[in-house]
Amino acid sequence: MSYRMPPEWAPHERTWMAWPGPNPTFRDDAELAAARTAWASVAHAVRRFEPVTMVHGPGQGASARELLGPDADLVERELDDAWMRDIGPTFVLDDEGRPAAVDWVFNGWGGQDWARWEHDSKIARRVADLAGVPVLSSALVNEGGAIHVDGEGTVLLTDTVQLGAGRNPGWSREQVEAEVHARLGTSKAIWLPHGLAGDYGTYGTQGHVDIVAAFAGPGRVVVHSQRDPAHPDHARSRTYLEILRGETDARGRPLEVVEVPAPTVLKDAEGDWVDYSYINHYLCNGGVVLCAFDDPNDEVAAGIFRRLFPGREVVPVDARTIFASGGGIHCITQQQPKSREQ
Repeated sequence: MSYRMPPEWAPHERTWMAWPGPNPTFRDDAELAAARTAWASVAHAVRRFEPVTMVHGPGQGASARELLGPDADLVERELDDAWMRDIGPTFVLDDEGRPAAVDWVFNGWGGQDWARWEHDSKIARRVADLAGVPVLSSALVNEGGAIHVDGEGTVLLTDTVQLGAGRNPGWSREQVEAEVHARLGTSKAIWLPHGLAGDYGTYGTQGHVDIVAAFAGPGRVVVHSQRDPAHPDHARSRTYLEILRGETDARGRPLEVVEVPAPTVLKDAEGDWVDYSYINHYLCNGGVVLCAFDDPNDEVAAGIFRRLFPGREVVPVDARTIFASGGGIHCITQQQPKSREQ
């Protein structure tokens, strides 16, 4: 039996999320409260288009119910953190269109000293059980935000994640590709050398691709474009554009590369470079939930996504609080594709 990960724009059964609870990512009660408000805003936006199941830790259900409403679909399971894209399963479909769930090894984004993953390393299997689908175990240390597929054989990866010493020491590029292809049904990997500069800070993922580049259709990829030479991502985004413009997908098509300008803001209130990116959006049934930053380029990005997805409603959601904790809208959502039997 072979399996394939559908593209994000394929029909979804539902979206899975994880509710923020007390942990090192949210440094005090004020940050935790702000995170919960931000996560709830994303959940409400997604629920306009498809069901959302929110997993919360023991004793955290009341706060979730208060912000998500009485009709929210809540389930209680042990959690360490709240980044469902990374800790949850990667859903795939078998040859007959029946869903299964890939359970990658999760080790706290490369064993970072602040991270805890006793429970998060098990949540993919628990979500698969809740979804009623079989589990496909992988020996590869990987996260959902570290891959992006076009559904037609191509996957985006980054050197500093799958080949990083904190995740898969001793694995060769060929071994990583073989395992990824076996689990996702892909046949060609396009490697980018690194992620955005801000993603290597305290709560960074060390280079997730879903903040850098994402497929937006067969043969088409959106890419973060930092236009200001003062920002360290200016050179990085030039590198991504050069690589992707020279690539073809698994079917031999030259990639159509769509630049999405970064927000104009360069630093946060603490004076650190931001990695604000519109690439970290989430596609759901009939919608595009797009990161917003109260920035002039919010509408520029929204216009690009309206052109790319004319049949979908673009819904901007303020993502600054989520980015302050180390991720974006894509990082806190995980799609379960609809079975072809339905």
